[in-house]
Amino acid sequence: MYELTVESGFAAAHSLREYDGKCENLHGHNWKVQVVLSAETLDRLGMVMDFRDVKRHVGEVLDEFDHRHLNELDDFTRQNPTTENLARVLHERLSARVAQGIKVEKVTVWESEKCGAAYRE
Repeated sequence: MYELTVESGFAAAHSLREYDGKCENLHGHNWKVQVVLSAETLDRLGMVMDFRDVKRHVGEVLDEFDHRHLNELDDFTRQNPTTENLARVLHERLSARVAQGIKVEKVTVWESEKCGAAYRE
């Protein structure tokens, strides 16, 4: 099994509904995102996927969230935009973009330098 790892990030605000604490108030993060892709075989060039293409896909997905109030996005109108839920939504969006034979193994999202959550199927 081969794996690729790409890191990126975006800035966005959110608030956690029904949370007992300061995070119930609107606040922002500079989110860091790590994406791990895997494949059992390599393409004719010896790659799982061109890093340029991976970074483009990740960038296009993150652009949908960058400088937004996450609670206002369709994905988070009924569920809290927690780091855990954000990791799952990003995983789903990226999985829809990669070619057959390539799997999004894991998406990890950090809301701060020391706090993050990951999602994998």
